[in-house]
Amino acid sequence: MEGVSAHPIVWSRESTGAEKRDVWTALKRGFRGRCPRCGEGKLFCAFLKVDDHCSVCGQDFTPHRADDLPAYLVIVIVGHIMVPLALTIETNYSPPVALQLAIYLPGTLIASLLLLQPVKGAVVGIQWALRMHGFDEQNPEP
Repeated sequence: MEGVSAHPIVWSRESTGAEKRDVWTALKRGFRGRCPRCGEGKLFCAFLKVDDHCSVCGQDFTPHRADDLPAYLVIVIVGHIMVPLALTIETNYSPPVALQLAIYLPGTLIASLLLLQPVKGAVVGIQWALRMHGFDEQNPEP
């Protein structure tokens, strides 16, 4: 075919001359509640409140748009843990309903609260690494 290049199109978020951002490193740092850029500064100033900037490297976090994604991801993760657990216990032991509620409700609440901040940090880290929203210095969003 004429006019068709033999080279495939490669999609990349890397801008020429911009710092390289590793997605997995940023995800791990965000999951630990650390700055996805330097890994030293704290990402959160309160339980779910992302700080305005990193205290170590000065990275601006105001462009992040985690919104409801962390909550949805936590629901999926906790659901995939608690539902098989509940089904296994019910089919093998058939405990009274009151005992099941005493186990599943606090377990679900505790697991959700423990995962919410790390998952939100991971989402912010991924957004930073992929230069989403306003994290791209070459093409900032208004």
